[in-house]
Amino acid sequence: MAALVNQFEGTLVLNFPDQSMSEDQFFEFCQLNTLLRIERNSQGVVYIEALREIELSNWNFEFCGELGFWNRKYKLGIAFDSSGGFRLPNGAVYAADAAWVTIDKWKALDPAQRRKFAPLVPDFIMELRSPSDSRAPLQEKIAEFLEQGTRLAWLIDPSVQKTTVYRADGSQEDFGFDQTLSGEDVLPGFEVCLTQLWA
Repeated sequence: MAALVNQFEGTLVLNFPDQSMSEDQFFEFCQLNTLLRIERNSQGVVYIEALREIELSNWNFEFCGELGFWNRKYKLGIAFDSSGGFRLPNGAVYAADAAWVTIDKWKALDPAQRRKFAPLVPDFIMELRSPSDSRAPLQEKIAEFLEQGTRLAWLIDPSVQKTTVYRADGSQEDFGFDQTLSGEDVLPGFEVCLTQLWA
């Protein structure tokens, strides 16, 4: 299976002009490369990212901790870190730095589906921009999640101390790190101020 290889801002891009990997082949490929973050868009183009800088990893851990604490308190769904893959209805397989789905969506999956990339659209996702990341690919990825059914998405950008909130109705809003972010009606009761979280 020949692939055209490109590199874009630290991301390795594999293009398969003849044929794409099957779902099972792609899952197996990811399991053989667990130290890499591997995603695939709806056209079968594979994106491979190396490990991230340690400070960003810490920030992501702290955010996921807050989301997990809220989720344990309210018990409305299931939360995920950046290592889990979601297979969207359009065929793309993406991870998010943090994600959350309602309990009803999770219960609708059978045990076999939970052991692979879940055919599941998260209700909420968060992407944390690295200084080496361009905003455009992250914005495109978030737009794709929203098109497929995600209801709320946050793009957190430490380099400019700003979070852009994207909603299913197409609206978006910017918040400074000193402002409190709200989970709105998707994550009721979830609030976080990034300045305090990452002090």
